[in-house]
Amino acid sequence: MAKGASSKSGGKIASMTGFARGEGGNSNFSWSWELKSVNGRNLDQRYRMPSGHEELETRLRALVTKALARGNLQCSLTLNRVAGASGVAINQEILDQVVDAIGALDAKLDLGPSNAVGILSLRGVLEEQEIKESDDERTQRMQALEETFSEALTNLGVMRGEEGARLKVVVEGQLQNVENLLSEATDLAALQPEQLKARLKTQVETLLEASSGLTEDRLAQEAALLATKADIREELDRLGAHCRAAQDLLDEGRAVGRRLDFLCQEFNREANTICSKSSDKDLTRVGLELKSAIEQMREQIQNIE
Repeated sequence: MAKGASSKSGGKIASMTGFARGEGGNSNFSWSWELKSVNGRNLDQRYRMPSGHEELETRLRALVTKALARGNLQCSLTLNRVAGASGVAINQEILDQVVDAIGALDAKLDLGPSNAVGILSLRGVLEEQEIKESDDERTQRMQALEETFSEALTNLGVMRGEEGARLKVVVEGQLQNVENLLSEATDLAALQPEQLKARLKTQVETLLEASSGLTEDRLAQEAALLATKADIREELDRLGAHCRAAQDLLDEGRAVGRRLDFLCQEFNREANTICSKSSDKDLTRVGLELKSAIEQMREQIQNIE
């Protein structure tokens, strides 16, 4: 089998199913990306990020478009402040209210002196404040977020490639099963003309005895027409060509899932015709097994990028 690189740059089969995680951080923030991809008719990207990070999406979409061809991709960013990356400030309005209240109490009651620690410990006097991020720091963080995303995207591609390699083995096994059934159908089809000839001969003799209005020549013409309609050699030849084409696509790799899926429709068309033309129970059985094998193969192929 041919060997190659990733789905968009080489010859390996890739699955559309995968998961990857990327983590990063700086002195103020820690973050993590989660990328999940599943089957999709086209490439569909969805992003979930904290408010204020919308500017990233355009650049991330461009990265994904270069890396992947198909699949539904969900990308989630979790962003957290690092402990100690925030400061405290006095809420002057609350402090003034507290001091006024202490003064009013002192005027009415004989209380001990208040201390600063006690006042600052009152709810609302001290407030936690986030340290403001400078423009340069924000720019650097956005770049780091993009780099972490790119690393996660690379890992996702690796996972999809590994799953694709397993898929290829499965599909090739199913394709071999189709070829085995095709060989069996070919052998049975070779016997069909003689069986059909014997059956038609008996039917012609019966009809000649039952009706004086039918000539033997006319019945022979009808018999020849029926034999032509029952001939499945063209269908068998096309199935063989489809098997070769499917193997070529599997060896070619890259984003061949859509073409393989279309080819499965052609496989199924020929199997249906074989079943409809068959007048032999064994050939019909093989035709039905072909349909089942093709459907199983198509179910796997629909996972291929």
